[in-house]
Amino acid sequence: MTTALSSGIKISVKCNFEDRFSKPENGLFLFSYKITLENRNSFPIQLMKRHWYICDSSTKRREVEGEGVIGVQPVIQPGETYSYNSSCDFTTDTGKMYGYYMMQNLDSKEEFKVNIPSFVMIVPHRLN
Repeated sequence: MTTALSSGIKISVKCNFEDRFSKPENGLFLFSYKITLENRNSFPIQLMKRHWYICDSSTKRREVEGEGVIGVQPVIQPGETYSYNSSCDFTTDTGKMYGYYMMQNLDSKEEFKVNIPSFVMIVPHRLN
């Protein structure tokens, strides 16, 4: 698990290799991940946008951005958490993701950036 604190938001990421949906012989490696956001600020926040950098081990890099996460722009009260599951495919058996969320302080209406820590996704047999 990868965990980091950025702008008062604790972000934890847990990854899994999805063997049953992967096709290594065709260069398809699918990973799922669960992200948990904990609002450690004294004000409510709303996740407005996401921006991802997705890199595989062949140095190929993609960027993905959009509104919210998994179709929602969640509001997280002080001391509360929000979790979601998503997935990412790679053409190699190792990759990493990192990026940032744009959040809004719902009291002041100001937007601020929350860095998503870099996390590595690796096929389990590569760890031996």
